[in-house]
Amino acid sequence: MSAGFEAQALVERLRNDLGHRRIVEGVRALEQARPTLEEIGPDPGCGVLCGLVAQWSLAGFGDAALIRRLLERFPRDRRAGLPLIDYLHLRMGEAVLAMSNEEFEEATRHLLLVVSFEGEVADPELLAMANFWAGRCYRRTGQYADSLRYTEHAEALALASGYPQMAATMQITRSWLAFQKGKLAEASALLRQAEEALENTSDFVNRGNIQSAHGRIARRQGKYERAWECFERAICAYRAGGRETPQLARTLTNLGFVKRLVALDAQRGIDRAAESRRGADAESQAPRSIREHRDRIEAIRREASAHLDEAYAIYGPRQNHRGIAGVHLNRGFLHLDAGDLEGAASEAAEAFANGIEKADHIVMARARTLQCIVENTAIEEQVGDAAQHREAAEVFARDAVAFADSTENRRLRARAYVWQGLTFTAAPADLEAARRCCQQANTLLQPESLEMQYTWDDLEALKARVLHAHPVETMLRAWSAGIAEHTSFQQMTEEFARIVIPKIWEREGRKVARVARKLSISPKKVRRILHSAGVSQPDETARRQA
Repeated sequence: MSAGFEAQALVERLRNDLGHRRIVEGVRALEQARPTLEEIGPDPGCGVLCGLVAQWSLAGFGDAALIRRLLERFPRDRRAGLPLIDYLHLRMGEAVLAMSNEEFEEATRHLLLVVSFEGEVADPELLAMANFWAGRCYRRTGQYADSLRYTEHAEALALASGYPQMAATMQITRSWLAFQKGKLAEASALLRQAEEALENTSDFVNRGNIQSAHGRIARRQGKYERAWECFERAICAYRAGGRETPQLARTLTNLGFVKRLVALDAQRGIDRAAESRRGADAESQAPRSIREHRDRIEAIRREASAHLDEAYAIYGPRQNHRGIAGVHLNRGFLHLDAGDLEGAASEAAEAFANGIEKADHIVMARARTLQCIVENTAIEEQVGDAAQHREAAEVFARDAVAFADSTENRRLRARAYVWQGLTFTAAPADLEAARRCCQQANTLLQPESLEMQYTWDDLEALKARVLHAHPVETMLRAWSAGIAEHTSFQQMTEEFARIVIPKIWEREGRKVARVARKLSISPKKVRRILHSAGVSQPDETARRQA
């Protein structure tokens, strides 16, 4: 039996197993077919098999080295004589190689060529995956509108092909994109839909991805214990697949990050308790209890560090630059929490170097923001020359904003503006520049639902420094004189609302409903403006953090 004939016999099995996400079964079939794979060459039908193996390399079989060897058996001067469908599958293989090297622009070129033949080839599974991968590439480069467009089309093609399980993998990406826009209810609904479709499949990677995504949503809402549980469930799902995948490493990094947040919250609790006990006698301060709490905090931080070490061990051999950078950034924040500014600066520099290597603006923006934070911390703690730290912080902040603004990641951009604004408040302060940064951050974080109102301590700190440092009378006098440099009408409206609505809220007994009726606006808008002004009802704050 010829290799070409056996290749044709494999194709239908592999396509259906992939479409229905029968991952364990498909990997087993490919392992049995290795002798056939080692014999395929530039014959009709073999290019399709090569492309399907490339798809399976992302699902759990083989690796980029295998795809490279297979593609080498299809010399470019022989590809022109192959059927079109074979050629398109080979371009899918080239896209896989580019994605494995984090060359997402190159991968996108291959994928868009495949997509361009949608009306001329009868292979909806191929076209669904090409659109899906194009969406993933656009997502990785921060182009979320394009990512959503291609992902939605991929989902429609998958459903039309009778593959609801494949469509579920696309719903996970749609959920991530909704999450980025602050549409947490929509993101959760998409995850539940995908979870139901994949529940009885052996697609452990995507089942883990769903739990990991639930964890990110919980973290965004400030529900750190819930996030912790979700990340641990995701890790169990990944391990059930029997491979150390980049997805496992990413979730270990996320778990390390959320444990750091839990430790920070616990530390703040100890600090508040110590402040409230100030002046009390030594006996009432319960030193043993304090030591126990501090020991627990240190244990959590050690666990976070261990998760990052495990993630690095997975990312390192794969040379996954974004993953490696994420580990460095999280290690940097752990150093910062411990007061080790030198260690934090070193980790941030390592992350930035990884970002430069792949021109990854998301990584570069995050790294520059951390470097800016380190310099500002040095100023606050009076370490070294304040003027030099201020100058370095300004450079890092400017770079962070530039890199972040080249993406559609609103929270990344907002965080960069916040720290640029906080840098401007350091002596010698430029409060007007800081105020503009605060307005930019507020505009970027305008919530599409109340769930988006996740409080950032650094944003609240910036608001406290600039919103109350600028006299209201001076601002209104400037506006009445027609002075509104660097301020749009929408920003002026928002600023005026932040001045007036909290005052009305106080006069109306802190009742949102009364303010809404008095001003003929929705209660939702009143709550948003109160939060934007740094004012929140205690019961509302508790509800969001519950």
